[in-house]
Amino acid sequence: MSLDKDQLRTFYKELRAALSDEELERKSLEITDNVIAFLSERKELTHFHLFFPIPKQREINTYPIKEYLELNGNIVYTSRVEYDSLILHTLLLQPNTKFQFDIWGIPVPEEFELVTSETIQVIFVPLLAFDRKGHRIGFGKGYYDVFLAGLDPSVLKIGLSFFPAELSIPPELHDIKLDYCITPENIITF
Repeated sequence: MSLDKDQLRTFYKELRAALSDEELERKSLEITDNVIAFLSERKELTHFHLFFPIPKQREINTYPIKEYLELNGNIVYTSRVEYDSLILHTLLLQPNTKFQFDIWGIPVPEEFELVTSETIQVIFVPLLAFDRKGHRIGFGKGYYDVFLAGLDPSVLKIGLSFFPAELSIPPELHDIKLDYCITPENIITF
């Protein structure tokens, strides 16, 4: 029996909730190691959009990825949610900036510059689950679907996932596929 998107969303939220703090950190660091391995072969990439973990959602700790990118002279961006629409604004991060939590518990930088998304070459995409064809399930709000649709098609879309791929996730017309997904064990190409 295959699960629909809402059932998959619930299932993966429960899987995440069951991870101990130690497992979450270990898996996050394994993902970081695989991100570094992936990027070590792609030195031409220098502009990266990164999400930061919402603690209550038990998301991947991406701060070590940020540190690696900054130490290697890359430009790092993130987004800020516009709450009354589906818009994500692109923020250029200052090195070593500190973060605070917004009303949804999303980490936002204390120092940033509001910019366009035109220079982004890679976007790390948050997700709950993904399948073998590169379809993903997020939290269901649609912010990233709208944001991805506005990016140049050449931007690499890389999912980060604690868990392996589902066999299949039913796609919707507005869904934009990932190019890669990085898990603790693998770097998957679609």
